Amino acid sequence: MNKSVAKRDFGSFHSSNVEELIQLSEDDYQPPKLPFKCPTFDEYRTRLPQLGNETRKLHFLLEDGCTFLNHGAFGGVLKEALTASQEAQVYAERQPLRFYDRELLPLMVHVNRRLAAFVGCSPEEVVLMTNATTALNTVIKSIPFKPGDKIFCLSVTYGAVKKILQWVCGQTGAVLQEVKVKFPIKGREEVVNYVREHLQEGTKLAVFDHIPSNTPFILPLEEIIPVCKTRNVPVLIDGAHALGVLSLDLHSLQPDYYVSNAHKWFCCPKGSAFLYVQKELKDRIRPLIVSHGFGSGFSSEFIWTGLHDYSPYLAMHVVLNFWDAVGPEKIKTYMCDLCREAGQLLCEMWGTRLAAPEDMFGSMCLIGLPSVVYSSVKEVDYSTAERIQNELYHRYNIEVRHRIVLTNFTSRPS
Repeated sequence: MNKSVAKRDFGSFHSSNVEELIQLSEDDYQPPKLPFKCPTFDEYRTRLPQLGNETRKLHFLLEDGCTFLNHGAFGGVLKEALTASQEAQVYAERQPLRFYDRELLPLMVHVNRRLAAFVGCSPEEVVLMTNATTALNTVIKSIPFKPGDKIFCLSVTYGAVKKILQWVCGQTGAVLQEVKVKFPIKGREEVVNYVREHLQEGTKLAVFDHIPSNTPFILPLEEIIPVCKTRNVPVLIDGAHALGVLSLDLHSLQPDYYVSNAHKWFCCPKGSAFLYVQKELKDRIRPLIVSHGFGSGFSSEFIWTGLHDYSPYLAMHVVLNFWDAVGPEKIKTYMCDLCREAGQLLCEMWGTRLAAPEDMFGSMCLIGLPSVVYSSVKEVDYSTAERIQNELYHRYNIEVRHRIVLTNFTSRPS
């Protein structure tokens, strides 16, 4: 590998150079200068911040009067990352050709390499995407389904993903096998058994949410993925809520494909996500947009998909610095402990229960509402949940998500 690729003045940097930079060893790689001030948060290496209100006021833009409990929807950006994104936008406009034609691709490679290290994979296996939905579409639409091919998912799969799968089945004649998950869940093994009992040998693709959006228990993928592997079934994981909540080590987890958003719990600006593709499968996945990098390699094909705002990707440096300085485990432990305490409090106050064992939840949990809330309603449906959500917002300025899961949550576990 030519070390000069990493150290030269790049000039008009072309897609063919991307593969060289991606594959350089850490010893040979020299990162480019960032076009914005990038705080390191080094003060937190010796004095950790008080997570909670202090951190919210220092590093986030959330309104003081709002009790914001729906971070999993569109996230809440780290203030310094948003500033970096805006600075990158201004820098680009000062000389657009210099930025997009000469400087952007090396900057993107730098982000790619750092993110890969954070999620436990090699840089050539991960590409940056605008959101998880785009990444999921990319994988699903790259697979050559034929009439009769089976696609497997659970009923807790995110609604938009089900629509992608239904669309593909309509276009190709493939068949969607959706297995219903019953609540409340007794434990991890019950979820694994849904897969053991229903997944058929040779299924073309199995799709799982790492943390389902509507029923946010953590799927035991460490047990589920090996079941799929023994039956020769490729696995696509929708980890939209995982980055920032779970410690990801994709080489250890071994999914075939994995996607996640960076704007939710990881606190990047909107428009940042990633797609992981196992090294042996890279030649099967093509971007939805064919552009200049096509034919130059996996990373090259994805790194430039036409002109759009690339600043949310570049601002990921700031977020990675924050997590590195504060400590990923400290942040995750704080979030999950707070969620567990809130769940226990509400279950006690309402006389209801969680939808799954406490240790199956992370930064979100699903709790049964007290019967008094819906006892006067003839039929519980989506509009019931929407009314409750809107009432909490308009009357108390509490932003929290409600979901309808028809089961008996009032019976307390023994």
